[in-house]
Amino acid sequence: MTTQKPTAEQGEAPARRRRGAALDEAILRAAAAELRESGYAGLTMDRVARRAGTNKNALYRRWPHRAALGVAAYGYLADASLPATDTGALRGDALALLRQANATWSSPQGAVLRELLAATAEDPHLLASLREQAGGSTLNAAWLNLLSRAVARGEAPVEAVHPRVATLPMVLLRGEYALRGTPTVPDPVLVEIVDEVFLPLVRGRAPNR
Repeated sequence: MTTQKPTAEQGEAPARRRRGAALDEAILRAAAAELRESGYAGLTMDRVARRAGTNKNALYRRWPHRAALGVAAYGYLADASLPATDTGALRGDALALLRQANATWSSPQGAVLRELLAATAEDPHLLASLREQAGGSTLNAAWLNLLSRAVARGEAPVEAVHPRVATLPMVLLRGEYALRGTPTVPDPVLVEIVDEVFLPLVRGRAPNR
């Protein structure tokens, strides 16, 4: 007598249940894969849930809408691709990090971010989520760490470790993208941002009086 394998409708035993950080990781990994393959326009809670092997309720408990999940998935991609940058000198660190950001903007990952930014015109949730993500991004933390290392080496005053100082190179880089209308900036412009603006600002910071 042949025993038939039970189907899902007959109550097949579910896969091992994941919780907490393990489930968060599975969902973000699935959402990041969907972003890479289909872009933000093709990202749906249904597809992410299927890919992660969970249900939509698990997604909505963590991210209240598609926009929040899309931005979190982009952050997951960005965190995975951000290299350690420690050349032993402030100028070398700044150039390396700015060059990496410039290369990322013209990469498939950058295309995802550009699509997210374009979609904000029709999705206020997406705009709010992007602003929140930008405020605490890994890239911002990398620039602050860069400044902290410069202080430890005696290359900069402690007052230079400030969020406004740290975000300036990226603000200028994004301004160049907007002016040029292209997803890449020539390297001499990156050198100019570092040598003519960032380094003088860092070295000129004085204690608050």
